[in-house]
Amino acid sequence: MKLTEPFLKLPIEFSAEEVAKVEQLKALYPDPKSAIMPVLWMAQRKWGWLSVDVMRQVAQVMNLPYSHVYGVATFYTMYKRKPTGDWLVSVCTNTMCGVLGGDKAFEALRDYLGVDHDETTSDGKITLEHAECLAACDYAPVMTVNYEFFDQITEDSALTLVKQLQNGERPQPTRGTRLCTLKEMAVQLAGFADDRGDDVIADGPAGEPTLAGNRLAERFGITHATIQIEVEDLRRQGLRGASTDQARSRLTLV
Repeated sequence: MKLTEPFLKLPIEFSAEEVAKVEQLKALYPDPKSAIMPVLWMAQRKWGWLSVDVMRQVAQVMNLPYSHVYGVATFYTMYKRKPTGDWLVSVCTNTMCGVLGGDKAFEALRDYLGVDHDETTSDGKITLEHAECLAACDYAPVMTVNYEFFDQITEDSALTLVKQLQNGERPQPTRGTRLCTLKEMAVQLAGFADDRGDDVIADGPAGEPTLAGNRLAERFGITHATIQIEVEDLRRQGLRGASTDQARSRLTLV
């Protein structure tokens, strides 16, 4: 479903106050063009997505060619080049998560919301997408809302979560910080203080698979320092391409 009207009501121009913030960001870097990423976050927060006109405005205030802005905005998937809802619901459907229930969870959400991959509900609130891998196989199947994790989901728990979002609730992620909208998140990523106070506290507990890995590391005395020592020792033995993975394998066999 294509959405344009709700996102294009503001004129495509930074205010004087926002231009002053851009100058603050540029002053933080030896080369002012390095501020391009936080300025793009400012733009995404203001207009909701990075249209061609928005990217041209960024190019103007940054004094950069449009092609440079376009290149950065199209390289990173967290910059959105079409209207995206307040809540980006990403369901991992890669092999591990998919066979453990991720595929079914995505199908349940697709049928309930009436949208498919990379589409947004008619009220502009929720965007649904497949996620190719969320790097959390030990918690599979997983989904994220605005990049915060909800672990070991089922069809029912995924539907319950989305219904809570529709009702204006902000369910607590399994791990990590409290939920914020994509626009609220953009404030943090731009490097400015978030004015939501305690609502940005990271109070999600550590997951059991993570703690299990921690316990194994303690049991075998594995730290970053011991891994680096093992890498150097392997290289001294002639394994010039020795990696940290090889070092970890040797440590766990000791």
